[in-house]
This record gives sequence, C-alpha cells and structure tokens, in this order.
Amino acid sequence: MFDRDRWTEVYMALKSNKLRTFLTAFGVFWGIFMLIIMLGSGKGLENGVYNGMGDFATNSVFIWTQPTSKPYKGYKQGRRYHFTNQDTKAILDNIPEVKLLAPRIQARGGDGDNNVIRGLKTGAFSILGDVPDVNLIDPVTITDGRFLNQVDINDTRKVAVIGDRVIEVLFEKDEDPIGEYIKLNGVFFQVVGTFKSMHNQGWGEWQDQCIFIPFTTLQKTYNYGNRVGHYSITSKDEYTATFVEEKVKALLKRRHSVHPDDDRAIGSENVEKEFIKINNLFMGIAGLIWIVGIGTLIAGIIGVSNIMLFIVKKRTKEIGIQRALGASPSMIISSILTESVVLTAIAGWFGLVFGVIILELLNKALESGGGDNSMFTNPEVDFNVAMIALVILIFAGIFAGIIPAKRAMEVRPIEAIRDE
Repeated sequence: MFDRDRWTEVYMALKSNKLRTFLTAFGVFWGIFMLIIMLGSGKGLENGVYNGMGDFATNSVFIWTQPTSKPYKGYKQGRRYHFTNQDTKAILDNIPEVKLLAPRIQARGGDGDNNVIRGLKTGAFSILGDVPDVNLIDPVTITDGRFLNQVDINDTRKVAVIGDRVIEVLFEKDEDPIGEYIKLNGVFFQVVGTFKSMHNQGWGEWQDQCIFIPFTTLQKTYNYGNRVGHYSITSKDEYTATFVEEKVKALLKRRHSVHPDDDRAIGSENVEKEFIKINNLFMGIAGLIWIVGIGTLIAGIIGVSNIMLFIVKKRTKEIGIQRALGASPSMIISSILTESVVLTAIAGWFGLVFGVIILELLNKALESGGGDNSMFTNPEVDFNVAMIALVILIFAGIFAGIIPAKRAMEVRPIEAIRDE
C-alpha cells in the first residue's frame, strides 16, 4: 500500500491516457455529484413540508359534528347536533388511551365582518375559545407575555392572546400590546400574550389572524351554554391516533343517538394518517433518488472498468515481464485494483465535495433571497449518507478493477513477451 514505486506506476498509467482517464473520471464524478444534488434537493423538499407543519402533534386527530346521513332511533336523516361539555367528561372518563383532549369553540363573526375594536381601529379576526392543552397539540410561538392557563379557564377570565396580524392592525409599530384592552364582539378583553404561527402559507396566515380566549369565558360571555365546536385529541405513545379516533367516534355516536354505521355524522382529520402518507412519499422519493443516482454511478464505474481493460491490454508485455521476473499474482492484482480505486475515489471525492458546495450555495441563496421558500428549505445531505456514498465509491472502485485484474492474471509470460 505504501510502496512508492507502485504509486508512481499508477500515476504514470493514468497519465499516459489523459483524455480517456478524464472522461472516465468525469463519469464517476457526475454520478456521485448528481446523487448528492438529488438527495439534497429531496431533503430540502422534505424540510419545507415538515417545517410547514410546525410542531404539530403527529399523533393527533380532530373531530367535529356533521349532519347525520342515516335515520336512527326515531331521528330523521340530516339531523344536526352539537358536542357538549358532558361529552368532554365522558371521553376523559371512558377512553384512557387519550393523552390530550382540547375542546374548542369559535365565536361568531370574523368572516369579513369587523368583530374586533381598539379605539378607532377595527378588524375581522377569528375568536377561538381554547384550553391550555391546545398549545401542546398545535403549538404557536409566544413572542411576548404568555399563553392561556388553567386559572384563566377556572375563573372564566376575560383575557386574550393575539396573533401577529392582529397586532399589525390594532396597534402601532412600537406599541406594546401586553396589558392593553381590545373589544371582542362588544366585550372588553385584556391582552396577556402575543404569538406567531409556526406554520407556513395558508394555515399559518389564518392562525396569525386568530385571537385565543379561555374556552369557558367564550361559552359564558357569548351564551354558547355547554356547546363544544370540535375536539383536538392526541393518543398516548403506546396507542395510535387511529385507534383513539375510532373509540372516541363510537362513544360520541352512542351519546348522540347516531347510527353506528353513519360515517358522515362525525367529521375528522387524522394527522397521523397524513403524516404517514407524507413520510412514505418521501421514503419513496429517497428510494427513487438512490436508484437513479446509483444507476448513473454504475455507468461511470463501467467506464472505469473499460479504461482499466484498455490499460491492461496496453501493458500486456509489461505484465508478462513482471510475471517472468517473479511478480506474484497478488502483486499484479493489487496494482490493477489500486489504479481502479484511486481513479474512482478521486473522481467521486470531487463529485461529493462539489455537490455539497452547490447545496450550500443554494441554501445561502434561499436564505438571502427574502422570498417565500416554505416549500423548499435547507437542502442538505446527512453526514451518514455522505459516508455511505464514500463506502459505495470504494466498493465501486474494487468492482471496476475485478475484471481487468482477472484479465491481467490470464496473461501468460511467454506470450506476453512475444506480444507486438
């Protein structure tokens, strides 16, 4: 391995066929370069999608009521009904697999009608009655003050946590909203916190226009009685959200005399299922990238093998003389394999380095662009993936040299010396 003569021999062999060596090395370079670029791009797309989800609990499910689609127990099809506080208690008492349960109700207004006033400024915003646990299911970033707490719920306090867009509309640029009062549908609430959504685009824009107030306060202040709008639910770690969703739906159907087979009476959104779909999608994309990238790399390896065969053919007499002088088969094989591995490793290393550099430059351009890059964020290649690529290169170099090495061992010394 550390024989200077051997490395000199390798260098001279590759140098004597500069153009062929360059074109072959470029094939390997391009293969690993494209593999790194595709892997980084796939990761950038994955990061963009997952960042858009914020810190959404991936084991969560959302449940709400819809008109029934089947008659049952004397009730007609198309009946409307509402969840209640008693349903909340029943879920907590009867379904131990539930980890977090957050009832929510939305106040009227906000759909184009100005329902929030502060002095001479008005705006149309979504007013949501929530409990503290909702910030563990679909969290927001608290930029000042605090979020709702259990004391707010127990004492039905008139406090509010407002989003970024609400601050822009109702307050001056350098004004501190904390401690100020705003009027929500005619009732004054004190601002105790401000927040910014962790989501991107549509959902994040909507969330930034929301105002959170205590769930019990909204029910009492706006005469909603014990009505619940919808539930946000997460499952305990040892259970799936789908399992909990089915149990909760079955319980609520029994409590509201809904036909057990009426799948339209209770609407739901299972984040766990969507997360699994997205995860499987990106696993498929990563698999496709590896297939295409390795296919491109194999093309380059075949080129390496071809040039090594050419080199072996040109060195037939030299190899025969070495054999006649007593060179062992292992020495001949190791020499050919060393040339193959060196050519592959150097070309692959440059491809790897240039691929990482391009990804870094792309990432810097995205960060400094100032545009909405929510669907493509931080393209990168994992260190472990880079190590796997290097291992592939080493084995590829060995594989590329096997056939030429075998051909070299088939050279008979006497015939090689006579070869013209």
